[in-house]
Amino acid sequence: MIVEQIYTGCLSQGAYYIESNGEAAIIDPLREVAPYIEKAKKNKAIIKYIFETHFHADFVSGHVTLAKETGASIVYGPGAKTGFESIIAKDGQEFKIGNLTLHVLHTPGHTMESTTYLLKDQNGNDYAIFSGDTLFLGDVGRPDLAQKAADLTQEDLAGILYESLRSKIMPLSDNVLVYPAHGAGSACGKNLSKETVGTLGEQKNSNYALRADMTKNEFIKEVTDGLLPPPQYFPLNVKMNKEGYEDIDTVLESGTRPLSPEAFEVAANETGAIILDVRDQESFVKSHIPQSIFIGIDGSFAPWVGAMIGDVKQAILLVTPEGREEETVTRLARVGFDNTLGYLEGGIENWIASGKEIDCVNRIDADDFKLVKEEKEIETFDVRKPGEYLSEHVLEAQNTPLDYFNEHMSEFPSKKEFYIHCAGGYRSLIAASILKSRGIHNFKDIRGGYAALKNSGVKVSDYVCPSTL
Repeated sequence: MIVEQIYTGCLSQGAYYIESNGEAAIIDPLREVAPYIEKAKKNKAIIKYIFETHFHADFVSGHVTLAKETGASIVYGPGAKTGFESIIAKDGQEFKIGNLTLHVLHTPGHTMESTTYLLKDQNGNDYAIFSGDTLFLGDVGRPDLAQKAADLTQEDLAGILYESLRSKIMPLSDNVLVYPAHGAGSACGKNLSKETVGTLGEQKNSNYALRADMTKNEFIKEVTDGLLPPPQYFPLNVKMNKEGYEDIDTVLESGTRPLSPEAFEVAANETGAIILDVRDQESFVKSHIPQSIFIGIDGSFAPWVGAMIGDVKQAILLVTPEGREEETVTRLARVGFDNTLGYLEGGIENWIASGKEIDCVNRIDADDFKLVKEEKEIETFDVRKPGEYLSEHVLEAQNTPLDYFNEHMSEFPSKKEFYIHCAGGYRSLIAASILKSRGIHNFKDIRGGYAALKNSGVKVSDYVCPSTL
């Protein structure tokens, strides 16, 4: 028996490879499917099934392409409706993979088709659950993503999730392994653990949502409390996962087309494409194409693209580090952004050499900011999440979370200089690029973010443990 978690950090997502006696199954695959195919080929196994725990909102699954490439059957749980050939399993139905069995546990609540797959070993013993977004380590799936489609409130879905957990998952043995679809960093839950595998017994003891004495009303209140609106791209990813999408090879062919500075500029003007600069922070600060948006490839790239750009059909032109063009297009495609038109050949150096205009970001060190703040009254904007801000922040700073930055545009001074920061500098530079793209240039980004500010001795609020908020 082989059970392997294939974890992708930038999406906080776990896919799974299961193999027994020459047969394999993939659970919740990513869009680029070659690694799964190569693994099965190396092991001389045939991929028989592709199991989907639900219609994912935060990424585009590789199920359609993988089925096309291998002939494997796509399996969804009860109630799912797809625009492609698939098996819609019944609650309790079993699927054989070599000497192993995957038992279908319909666990609605996160979405109505959400399904947990219970893996039984060759002796028929319960070994592990692949819980999708139903059960995470430390949390459960948010119950608000399917409410429009199912004409249900988030409270209705939370109640359904409560019943699913207690009737299908909690009765299982404590030694059953839990393999969730996501870990810390995913927007599909609130308090996900950094661990990516654990036991059900551990979760019964530590996960707030699995308290044995928890009433249904208590569960509904705690699970729905503090939920922030989901990113704009989530329903668009669901649509792609339900209906199908282009092969990633087609997307890569278009997105990795090199464009000269002249062709790049023409394409931007003619298509209304967003210029997305994915280089490192210091390179963008020093020089970038005017009105380009910074989202660095080495940060939480794909989720921030989804949150900040939103529309997966938006045309995109890329400025990338040399040699990372294909990686960038692939990671965009993972969250449904397929309309990449090409990249700037020769990078920003070629743009500068061609004599075209560039821009930069004004930055200030935390120590210098402290001196300015002591000398005069200034406006400071903290773009961290509300929980981070409430836990500890620079006195008199306003909270304008990057996740909902567009809603705060009217709050920034039109003429007076102001300052922005995040925790370490990545998010505030995204914010800076958005401000500049809107014609707002009268600000400075604080280098090193809140960490540097605190070290500088700037006055901050009393610390409040995030778990008490």
